Amino acid sequence: MNLAKIKKITRFWGPVFIWAAVIFLFSALPAKPVSKIYWREFAVKKTAHMVEYAIFATLLYRGFRNSGVSVKKSAFTAFAIAFFYGITDEIHQSFVPGREPRVRDTIFDTIGSLLAIYLLLKVLPKVRNEKIRKIFADLQLV
Repeated sequence: MNLAKIKKITRFWGPVFIWAAVIFLFSALPAKPVSKIYWREFAVKKTAHMVEYAIFATLLYRGFRNSGVSVKKSAFTAFAIAFFYGITDEIHQSFVPGREPRVRDTIFDTIGSLLAIYLLLKVLPKVRNEKIRKIFADLQLV
């Protein structure tokens, strides 16, 4: 394998593995309350689930697209991997003291992943603002 190919793989797949590690490491920490008010606690934690998995699905999509995979296949595969990683993340939490697996969390992970894929496929192509398009082009998402 030549150096250019190694750099390309590292550039597009390195962030995927780093983000997966970040998710894993956060899941290994004991849960701490962010608010004494239940609905705030719920909103903050579930929003965090959606954001972390939206980022994960986006990074996966970017990796597949820049590896020559079609748009639809990249989107489906990115979503599927994010979904299954969310399931394994909840299983992992069952071994962490003070944490417990919840189907509800997997649902929020899935919503975040689906939202990211939807935005990438349906919203981003319709953006006409050149500055925004340049940002996404620089990120190699379009």
